[in-house]
Amino acid sequence: MPSEEKYLLEMKNITKRFPGVLALDQINFNLKAGEVHVLLGENGAGKSTLIKILSGAYIKDEGEIIFDSQVTEIKNPKHAIELGIGVIYQEFNLNPFFSIAENIFLGNEFRKKSGVIDWKKTHEEAAKILEKVGLKKKTQTKVKNLSVAEMQLLEIAKALSEETKILVFDEPTATLAQEDVDRLFALIEKLKSQGQAIIYISHRMEEIKRIGDRCTILRDGQYIDTVDAKQTTREDMIKLIAGRKIDENLRKIPKEPGNVVLEVNNLSAKQKVKKASFNLREGEILGFAGLVGSGRTEVMKTIIGCLEKTGGEVKLNQQTVEFKSPVHALKKGVIYLSEDRKGEGLVLCMNVMHNITLTNLKTVVKRLSLCQTMEKQISHQYIGKLKIKCSSEKAQAKNLSGGNQQKVVISKALGSKAKVLIFDEPTRGIDVGAKDEIYDLLVELAQDGYAIIMISSELPEVLKVSNRIAVMREGEITTILENKDLTQEKIVHYAMGD
Repeated sequence: MPSEEKYLLEMKNITKRFPGVLALDQINFNLKAGEVHVLLGENGAGKSTLIKILSGAYIKDEGEIIFDSQVTEIKNPKHAIELGIGVIYQEFNLNPFFSIAENIFLGNEFRKKSGVIDWKKTHEEAAKILEKVGLKKKTQTKVKNLSVAEMQLLEIAKALSEETKILVFDEPTATLAQEDVDRLFALIEKLKSQGQAIIYISHRMEEIKRIGDRCTILRDGQYIDTVDAKQTTREDMIKLIAGRKIDENLRKIPKEPGNVVLEVNNLSAKQKVKKASFNLREGEILGFAGLVGSGRTEVMKTIIGCLEKTGGEVKLNQQTVEFKSPVHALKKGVIYLSEDRKGEGLVLCMNVMHNITLTNLKTVVKRLSLCQTMEKQISHQYIGKLKIKCSSEKAQAKNLSGGNQQKVVISKALGSKAKVLIFDEPTRGIDVGAKDEIYDLLVELAQDGYAIIMISSELPEVLKVSNRIAVMREGEITTILENKDLTQEKIVHYAMGD
């Protein structure tokens, strides 16, 4: 870049080491006021480590940070906030039992001369910030009563309350419906027009082209390139990210399925499920599409006994079954893999080995004690088969990249010996290269005889791997389509109705 360019932030030759790992190797990154600079890379590329250095969570080992024309040593998260650096993470940092106003000014309360909190001013100032971000809620509203999209806006409001100069968004649209995404992007454009500098992390190519000005690509802890977001083609961007060409349009549909394994007839539940009927065959991937809130997850949770069934029947291998709980379903050979892999799919504080064998304790428990040799053998088998990148089987699950965490979840499912696998948003928050590996793995499992249901909000991936696609709207399955000659437009038609 030309030397006369004026940057709000420059990170030069940033290096960070962890025991046995060079996480960042002389990374360069810069940011201008009034721009959206997208940080791109596969899971494990170093994006999060770089942002944690910027936010004060990590201390760099080498390199230089120039902030607002001053060489700056960011000492800790509090110091970063004082400088005007705000980070909005995927996992919200909100107290659900406090009000909106209390969350915005938590730790930074307005006080009277007597020292007590000035609640009148707190709510007045909170109302001003809510108006700025477009959150139309009373400041007294408890956070537990907000939607996910509203919580996202509240996180932005919290950051802006500190007179933020740099705002970092980490996968902000992962759990948002399209209309909420549109509102968020409108807000980002508004902030950008006011001179706000924004760092945006996302794996969704369509978002990058829509909202980004420049993109910096990292790969394996190294700086690859900085490119113009609008001028660089999608194909070239993916090649820079993955280091190889990936054909996003190549379909990977499994071979012709076998006999019906799971049959659902007129299934109903209080939560968004109305007389759902479908079947699933051996060796098949059945995709489930629909808008957010259409009832896809609720159907699956009703099948496995997580939600109360109010009508209909479920048959497994031609036998009527009544699953009392997910554990009961698992024992019968049906496993549900949650869209929330961190909250419901993994025990993050446990190591990879324990997570993989968690659903197969009968095999690894001998005489009321764990057989570590057996645990190690099983975990090594799946680490090798699924190409899980980890320092060892004893690495904690929380330290793995999103794609490798998802592979551990899949390993856990395979270790359970279940033959019906229900994947809910299996590639959420995963980079394009890791997604392709997951697609290959799902197809391989289908070829091995597993019966697979895949719920996804991303229509291209449903089309990519499904034999058939069930489309849902307002708790009902509106149609089940053969994949051949299908288009996204046709799926959207059935998902939205006339």
